[in-house]
Amino acid sequence: MRIRGLTVTFGEKRVLDGFSLDLPDQGVTALSGPSGCGKTTLLRVLAGLQRPEAGRVEGLKPEEAVLLFQENRLFPWRTVEQHLTDVAALSGGMARRLALVRALALGAQGCRWLLLDEPFTGVDQRRAEGLMEAVRGLRVPVLLCAHESHTLSLADRVVPLEGPPLRRREGEGP
Repeated sequence: MRIRGLTVTFGEKRVLDGFSLDLPDQGVTALSGPSGCGKTTLLRVLAGLQRPEAGRVEGLKPEEAVLLFQENRLFPWRTVEQHLTDVAALSGGMARRLALVRALALGAQGCRWLLLDEPFTGVDQRRAEGLMEAVRGLRVPVLLCAHESHTLSLADRVVPLEGPPLRRREGEGP
């Protein structure tokens, strides 16, 4: 995937300003950066949920991606089975795992990219490792945003970022 010159503003705040990045079409790439630097906005553009003012994305159509939101976006009055069939009162970690499993189920139906926003927040290390095995089992490229060093260690490559506007951290990365 090639991201070229993306620009997104919200009022006076420029979150992406001509942002460009090349991503391999295999493995797991992690975007690492502080909260509010623009990582989620980038994922929303890639998923077709945010229209950029400028720039383009090559090698990915929004309908070819599955996005796991940073929030679980589950209905508390539904059971786990109901969430999975029409995708509960769950702990934060359980809700996060359910949201990820729902995204993986959608991903298994022919998506070309998985876009995961903080996929293992509230999930213990052992379960995160097991979930990453399931993610890799889909054999589609993955772009994830993460803060936790353990999650970053599960990725094949890490792109260190800062912002806003979103940019590569000085002196780091290829």
